[in-house]
Amino acid sequence: QVQLVESGGGLVQPGGSLRLSCAASGNIISINVMGWYRQEPGKQRELVARITSSGTPNYADSVKGRFTISRETAKNTVYLQMNSLNPEDTAVYYCNADILTDDGFGYDGYWGQGTQVTVSS
Repeated sequence: QVQLVESGGGLVQPGGSLRLSCAASGNIISINVMGWYRQEPGKQRELVARITSSGTPNYADSVKGRFTISRETAKNTVYLQMNSLNPEDTAVYYCNADILTDDGFGYDGYWGQGTQVTVSS
């Protein structure tokens, strides 16, 4: 079984920073794209940032210049450094990864349980 465990969410004031982490574990052979999504109540889940296995990042326009995604391949871990946070960034943040396991069915997408980020004074 594969698990994605997120950490690092919380309450922060506008202009502040947070760093999210997501570690994948289980019968993993390889991980392709890893990413972060967020969802506000009553809205669709949206892509925040993702990073390929070769380290190429891609960001939503709303977070460009403020958020940085990175990964440690050896630790099966992806990070999201969030700076200059504003109230519009308040959401549940979910980790996602395309993972190849030893079950013989190819790459499949997995989700973490989500971590709440609240930006408020």
